[in-house]
Formats: sequence, structure tokens, C-alpha cells
Amino acid sequence: MARKTRKGGQGTPATVALEAAAVPFTVHAYDHDPAAASYGGEAAEVLGIAPERVFKTLVADVDGTLAVGVVPVTGQLDLKALAAAVGGKRAAMADPAAAERSSGYVRGGISPLGQRRPLRTVLDASALGHPTIYVSAGRRGLEVELAPTDLVSLTGARTAPIAR
Repeated sequence: MARKTRKGGQGTPATVALEAAAVPFTVHAYDHDPAAASYGGEAAEVLGIAPERVFKTLVADVDGTLAVGVVPVTGQLDLKALAAAVGGKRAAMADPAAAERSSGYVRGGISPLGQRRPLRTVLDASALGHPTIYVSAGRRGLEVELAPTDLVSLTGARTAPIAR
């Protein structure tokens, strides 16, 4: 996989973090349709890739602390499983404004990489069955393709079955 950068150093915090770590990745840009029902579903369709390789980044409140769950766009985040994976008892989806403030990204473009305030992150175990996966590169209409093991390493994530 080739390493790609945006011209003139105009990257997102996610692509800047990937460049700094010197891991192989590819950026995939597409024209985002604001009417799309699902950001991840749209990415899979427009980029022509299997939807189970496209992962969405969801911010949850686990016992009063924010955490990130990264799951395939074909499924949903199992909040109980996420809570258990980070040693918590209860989880609920975070307030969108809190997720945006914490991550530095807008809803639909939250990346697990390059977050303003890094959060405990859990990647669904299904990701390890793919040589590469796609996650948001930090903006709607921009995905980054990388090895799931590199995502785990860069975010300090643990893997667990957190999708249903």
C-alpha cells in the first residue's frame, strides 16, 4: 500500500498522525452527498469496496467517561460489549457535541486517529480478518485505508467483539 499525503501539507489530524508514524496508508476521497443515509455506507458504495471493510467511529459515554468503538458500517455498536471491553458497567452513545469537542472532528467525519483528546478505543475483532480496513480520515468524504494492526498500534486500541 502506498503512503499518500495531501499536497502542501494540507492533511487532517488523522493523516498527519499516520505520516508521523510512517505506517503505510492510502487516502480515498469522494464527493460526499449530504443526503446520504449512512456516511459509511456511502463510502463503501462510492469507493466500490465491501461494506464489511468500512468501519465507523462511534463515541460513547462509559460510566461518565468517553470511549471510542470502531465497528463495521454493516452493523451496530453493542454498548454492553464496549463497556465490558473498557472495564465499565454501562454505556450510552455520547452527546454528539461532546464527541465533536473531544475528537476535534465533526459528526460523520470522526476518525479514531489524530483525535484532539485521545480516548480509550476498542476496534471490533472482525477487523483483524481483513488485510486492510477503511476508517474516516477526519472529514466527510475522506477515508483512509490501513492495516487493522496499525490502527490498533497507533490508537492503543484493544480488540473485542463489540459489533452486533
